[in-house]
Amino acid sequence: MSSPKVLFGFHAVGVRLKTAPRSIIEILFEPTRRDARMRQFLERANEAGVRLIEADGLRLAKLAGSHGHQGVAARVEPVAQIHSLDDLLDAVTGPALLLVLDGVTDPHNLGACLRVADGAGAHAVIAPKDHAVGVNATVAKVASGAAETVPYFMVTNLARTLNELKERNIWIIGTSEDAPKTLHQVDLTGPVALVLGAEGEGMRQLTRKTCDELISIPMRGAVESLNVSVASGVCLYEALRQRG
Repeated sequence: MSSPKVLFGFHAVGVRLKTAPRSIIEILFEPTRRDARMRQFLERANEAGVRLIEADGLRLAKLAGSHGHQGVAARVEPVAQIHSLDDLLDAVTGPALLLVLDGVTDPHNLGACLRVADGAGAHAVIAPKDHAVGVNATVAKVASGAAETVPYFMVTNLARTLNELKERNIWIIGTSEDAPKTLHQVDLTGPVALVLGAEGEGMRQLTRKTCDELISIPMRGAVESLNVSVASGVCLYEALRQRG
C-alpha cells in the first residue's frame, strides 16, 4: 500500500474533502484561527466525519514543509487514478485537449499550470520524467486542488509519446517566439496537444522537431515572453473559446 501524503492549504485540502473524503486520514488545524473561512471549513470536515486534530503553527509548518499552510493540513491516502495515458485517451469523449510541459522544473509553475489546465477543461498534463518536477506538497498547494483532479503523466520519452499521440490523430502544436503563425491563426477545435517549454530555454530541439506545427503568442509590450503558467492559460483558454 502506498504511504500517506500531505496536503495543505484550504484549496488543496478542500478539494480532497469534496471529492474523496474517505481518503482523508486526519486533518490538522490551527485552533487560534477562528475566522469565517476556518469555521466553514471545519463544519464541512465535521459533516464528512473526518478526524480533526488541533495543532500549532510550528507543527503544521513542519508537516507541510511550508509556512503557507493557512492553518490547515491533512494526511491523506492516495486516491485511485487512471494509470496510463492510453487508458485516459480511450475514455475521452469529444476532441482531446492536452497540455505538454517540456522542462518545467519549478513546483510553483507546475502547480499554476495544473490549475489553469483544470479551469480550461484539459484532459491531462504530460511531462518528461527527466526534465520535470513531480507533484509534491508545494505543487498541490499552488494548484488549489487541481493536482487532485487533473491527471499528470510523467513519461520516459517525450518525443515518443508525442508520436504516439499523432497516431491517435492528435495534432501536436508547439509554442515558439519565432513561429510564423500566432495562436489566433490556428484551429484548436480538433484533438490537440499544446506543447510549452520552460521559460527562457523553451522546448528542447527534439521536442520542437516532433511538433506538427509551431505557433507564437502575440506580444505587444516590452517583455519578450510570458511565464509558462500564464502562457499555458492563454493557449488553453483560446482552445476553450474556439470550442464554444
